[in-house]
Amino acid sequence: MRHDLRPGRLVAGLALILTAVVYFGDAGDAWQSPWWVAFPLVGGGLVVAGVVGVIARSARRRPESTPPADRNRAT
Repeated sequence: MRHDLRPGRLVAGLALILTAVVYFGDAGDAWQSPWWVAFPLVGGGLVVAGVVGVIARSARRRPESTPPADRNRAT
């Protein structure tokens, strides 16, 4: 089954995976990371994901010149 690509969700998922990798590395004694590192990683990732989502949605938006009946038709 095909589905729409949602790049905002992809970016949000990657930001959360990055946060998990940072904390797993800290737990495995590979490196030291302060406890507050999660806030900028998750917060910044969600902001970037929101921006990417808005840009992707505006790029997929249909032109306003199409009649309203054609916009709501299921494909």
